[in-house]
Amino acid sequence: MVKNKDINLLESDDVISPEKTRERLEQEAFYEGTFKNLKEGSVIEGTVLSLEGEGVLIDIGYKSEGVVPKKEFVPEELARLMVGDKVKIYLEEREDMDGNLILSREKADRMKIWMDIEEIYKQDTVVEGKVLSRIKGGMIVDIGVKAFLPGSQIDLRPVRDLDQLIGKTFPLKIIKMNQRRGNIVVSRRVLLEESRNQRRQSTLSSLQEGQLVEGVVKNITEYGVFVDLGGIDGLLHITDMSWGRVGHPSELCMVGDKLSVVILKYDKETGRVSLGRKQTMPDPWTHVETKYPVGTKVNGKVVSLADYGAFVELEAGIEGLVHISEMSWAHEVKHPSKLVSVGDQVGAVILNVDRKGRKISLGMKQIEPSPWSAVEQRYPPGAKISGKVRSITDFGVFVGLEEGIDGLIHISDISWTRHMKHPSEVFKKGQTIEAVVLKVDREKERIALGYKQLSADPWDQEIPKKYQLGAVVKGKVAKITDFGVFLLFEEDVEGLIHMSETGVDPGSRVEDVFHIGISVDAKVIRVDTGERKIALSILALKQDSDKEALESFYSNQGSPDQSLGAVANKTSIKAKRETIP
Repeated sequence: MVKNKDINLLESDDVISPEKTRERLEQEAFYEGTFKNLKEGSVIEGTVLSLEGEGVLIDIGYKSEGVVPKKEFVPEELARLMVGDKVKIYLEEREDMDGNLILSREKADRMKIWMDIEEIYKQDTVVEGKVLSRIKGGMIVDIGVKAFLPGSQIDLRPVRDLDQLIGKTFPLKIIKMNQRRGNIVVSRRVLLEESRNQRRQSTLSSLQEGQLVEGVVKNITEYGVFVDLGGIDGLLHITDMSWGRVGHPSELCMVGDKLSVVILKYDKETGRVSLGRKQTMPDPWTHVETKYPVGTKVNGKVVSLADYGAFVELEAGIEGLVHISEMSWAHEVKHPSKLVSVGDQVGAVILNVDRKGRKISLGMKQIEPSPWSAVEQRYPPGAKISGKVRSITDFGVFVGLEEGIDGLIHISDISWTRHMKHPSEVFKKGQTIEAVVLKVDREKERIALGYKQLSADPWDQEIPKKYQLGAVVKGKVAKITDFGVFLLFEEDVEGLIHMSETGVDPGSRVEDVFHIGISVDAKVIRVDTGERKIALSILALKQDSDKEALESFYSNQGSPDQSLGAVANKTSIKAKRETIP
């Protein structure tokens, strides 16, 4: 074999014979056929001729050999390489300017990888990939060459911490590739969806309501837990996690925990599954009436507070409500937090049990004897008491008699004579006053008090005597209404001047004549002790005044003769006198 020089079949001084000419043409055709198999930019097989120096000498069946740098071989492969071994190499150019072949082992390996990847892509099979780094929009993975794994293709749900995936290896599918541009896009989600769909179909075919199954906690929310049952997620609502109170689902489980749950409801059309965990345990309310009979004293822990009371846990899954009205005999409780806090251990008495409604009514104040048990003996009707005004309402005043016992002075029992709009016109909160016990109702826990009963009723004798029929009185305008004007006298006694008795001209308004606070004289025209009312009249007083004036005039003129004849006679005499010269 002639190496590294052109083949000259004939010497320049030889005589060209037909035989030599034919031999030369055959050799040229042989080499030409060999060279056609050596295509630039292709992977070919060569034979190792030498391993000396920094390169590996390789014969590819061309007129010259090529050298591949040893650094392009994997160290393990280079250590096993021997003369005569066959290796795959990449032919970049047939010859450079010096007539040497340009070969590459790295490009041959890369070409082989691309060919393998292209075959995997065509066959739609799985490739292993190692996550190398994080970039914008996803991750870079190594599948023999670098490929792009989009963030949306990493998992079935968005992954918050992508950095935790670096260094991990996952099975992937090639969903797009372009060898010319060197672009490969892979997906892990496609495989997960295929696996999930397979498991989902298997799970759905065997799923039944009431069935006890196992699942893995996949996600936790405020309202419940999503459990993977095998390709299909079921919702374990917070109310079905435990018979007891659950503040947040994370109190009972974590992501990744295995749970035994019951299929409560399965909708085949929508694929929705409702799960229950407490249903795997005995219901503590089954025998609650036997365990907690009415009147039983119990101890529990305050687990929640509301404006209307406190919830007390008697045992896991059983709570009772202490209403704010059942918390204390001695205090007016405005909010449960004034007496108890969450976490406190308290004693209570069972007041009522509703097993169907899952409700237990508790009373804390019933632990101590009721101060109302002997109230009738301590506050008999007619007794005079002293106490502080605790509160004032539109309808009356509450007076504290002792701790836990208040009495009510109704607005109608404040004054015998005064008509008031609100009790605050007479009393102030915190003021110490006296009153008389009118009535005691121990069962309803009520005591009726009277303030006006401290003195005698002036309507019995005093008022009728002082304000007799026909008497003229003076009072101040206290109130003006559509039906009349109220006058207030010194003793807080009121009288009404009806609109018809005001003497106001039909074309005038009462407000133009009367003003609050002015003094007015009026005549008493009626006194009704039963209704406790005094009727007054300005019109009657005016008529009396006019009558007196007329009588006074006549008295000054002598005895009056009111006959028509006398009047005519007087007129005639007067006329005659005027005509006398």
